[in-house]
Amino acid sequence: MTDERRYEGSCLCGGIRYEVSGELGDFGYCHCTSCRKASGSGHGANAPIDRARLRVLSGAELLREYESSPGKLRAFCSNCGSPMYAYLTASPGILRLRLGSLDTPFTKQPRAHTWVSDKAPWEPLDDRVPQFPRWAPRSVLIQSGSKQPAE
Repeated sequence: MTDERRYEGSCLCGGIRYEVSGELGDFGYCHCTSCRKASGSGHGANAPIDRARLRVLSGAELLREYESSPGKLRAFCSNCGSPMYAYLTASPGILRLRLGSLDTPFTKQPRAHTWVSDKAPWEPLDDRVPQFPRWAPRSVLIQSGSKQPAE
């Protein structure tokens, strides 16, 4: 018997259901234009996981991918449009799981607001989470599976 943490999630219509084994990586809120458009909200909230730890329980046939920029693919439900994860073709083994798709409670807190230079003017940032105009330094948040530059 194992004590390993498991998270479950799904899309809006429930057609896609998944399970992730193990803890989710650290995350931040990304305010770049691309994340805002992909999430349909003021920011994206995405945690890195190893692809091997994701198991699609149902609805794999509903998953579709869209290349939103060269080398970046975003997976979503073809029925309801819910974003599920994204990945880079340069590192396909690391997925950036869309935290809004989780059904299991997740209590980890964000480590940074990134790309605040692209922030929607209608979204106030009045919490105590550190803010950065572009990428957060790796000493604050390592964004595995993203295009975060090496320091």
